[in-house]
Amino acid sequence: MKTYFRVAETNSGSYGHLALLRWTMTAIFIWFGIQKFTPYAADAIAPLIQHSPFMSWLDIFGVRGEARVVGSIELLTAAALIVGSVIPAVSALGAAMASVTFVLTTSFVFSTPGITQFSPTGFPIISTLVEQFLIKDVVLLAACLTLLSASLSRRATAI
Repeated sequence: MKTYFRVAETNSGSYGHLALLRWTMTAIFIWFGIQKFTPYAADAIAPLIQHSPFMSWLDIFGVRGEARVVGSIELLTAAALIVGSVIPAVSALGAAMASVTFVLTTSFVFSTPGITQFSPTGFPIISTLVEQFLIKDVVLLAACLTLLSASLSRRATAI
């Protein structure tokens, strides 16, 4: 089977509603990407990046620099989502970039000390504002994986 790329919302079937996901995700990436260029946002994400096993290497750029790198990647993701509305391969690329972003941000819940509290039975409690903010990324990850899945089409090839 060979994989073909498609613009998610034009895939066979009733996928037109995925345009809402694409443009909502685009707005989120533009909004959060621009914010990473502010001192407030840079300081806010510094502890998350510092404790991340995947992103802590960004500290070589300093607090402002690491935020700018993250913001630039978020803006590139938004651009890929926009271009992906007309170019099939970029549809999959943008959705994949967005998915990786939310896998990384969801991992902060597990890697950043002090944001997850545990009940006496050991069950995790969503108790801090940071964790409450990050937990929404699970839903955003699902949205991006839906776009990615709809951007890929598998067809059997004749031998």
